[in-house]
Amino acid sequence: MIDLAIVGGGAAGIAAAREAKARGISCLVLEASDRIGGRSHSLEWREHALDLGATWLHSAERNSLVRLAGQLNVRIDQSQTRWREQYHDLGISKEEQAESRAAIEDFTERLTNDPPLSDRASDALVPGNEWNGALDALSNFLNGTGLANVSVADFTAYWDASGDENWRIPTGLGSFVELVGRGLDIRTNCAIRKIELLAKGVRLVSDLGQVEVKRVIVALPTSILASGTIEFPPAADPWLHAASQLPLGHVEKLFFELPDPDAFPSGGHLLGNPRRADTGSYMLRPLAMPAIECFFGGDWLKGITPNDIEAKARGELGKLLGSDFARNLRPITCSDWQRHPFVCGSYSYARPGQHSARTTLAEPVNERLAFAGEACSEKDYATVHGAWASGRSAIAQLFGENG
Repeated sequence: MIDLAIVGGGAAGIAAAREAKARGISCLVLEASDRIGGRSHSLEWREHALDLGATWLHSAERNSLVRLAGQLNVRIDQSQTRWREQYHDLGISKEEQAESRAAIEDFTERLTNDPPLSDRASDALVPGNEWNGALDALSNFLNGTGLANVSVADFTAYWDASGDENWRIPTGLGSFVELVGRGLDIRTNCAIRKIELLAKGVRLVSDLGQVEVKRVIVALPTSILASGTIEFPPAADPWLHAASQLPLGHVEKLFFELPDPDAFPSGGHLLGNPRRADTGSYMLRPLAMPAIECFFGGDWLKGITPNDIEAKARGELGKLLGSDFARNLRPITCSDWQRHPFVCGSYSYARPGQHSARTTLAEPVNERLAFAGEACSEKDYATVHGAWASGRSAIAQLFGENG
């Protein structure tokens, strides 16, 4: 009987496994898909890395993965992001951009200093405000859903803790997560169907057979925890309920190849429609790649296909840069996280009144079973470093701070 099994080979699971290995704890990682990395996944294209999932080292000034990358001599691009700038002021004047930024500042200040009793973020909107669509778009990008579905306490916890620096790894964040997972005992294509607490251990039942271990860390998306596809012991019911209050939003990415990349600066940015919630965010030549990185978020993505997303992007880019330009864009790849059988969404948000569900999920069920993942982080949810910290924390919970 080995010391530990970790269910899930994403960032949280890999962090837990690395910590276990450093402590001399025998450990096995069981991953349902055919690769590790979870919601971090890089695709190689013409000597460039396209991150279809997690992309940014958010709050880089305090991000532990920045230090780890430095230790492994992995290059980090520290260029400033231009999310609040509109390339050539297309579709929105400088004055309107300033108004939009002021509306965001007023809204987030209201959430912090005068939060609605409902804990529903949309209740802090000023009715009829010209920039309410932009504020809902902000939530779509950050949470994968609109303000009507989001807890104020959850939103402000993330917003207030976020640093100003957001950096990238040119070789891909997904590739980096895969790199730091090398050398671990990981079994892919091993979906767990049942977890049983025994008198002196835990039994895991998978499609490949059974294994008994002393302790288990479950590092899976909340969508999977709440779906019922894995049978848990009754003791875990409050944790599964907490997971159901932290659903995954909807975020997808699309990459276009630029036919004339020299026509654009590296790292330019466009919002498709600065007044609408169902709009895209477009990075022009990120990391000097000859491509456009298109980012979409929100419930309007439910059920739509990659072809629909491509049409949406061409329509918005065509209005800003011309129909001929949009027509000549060549699609490279598009994500489809909502249909990924072992993910079913993007990253977690807390329903109104449910921010404390993150605290519940982060606590161990008992001395043999704990959970990990970005949803366990009270302030760094939806980030890779939040998931990473939760994996290390789960080890400390089950084996002691210095065990």
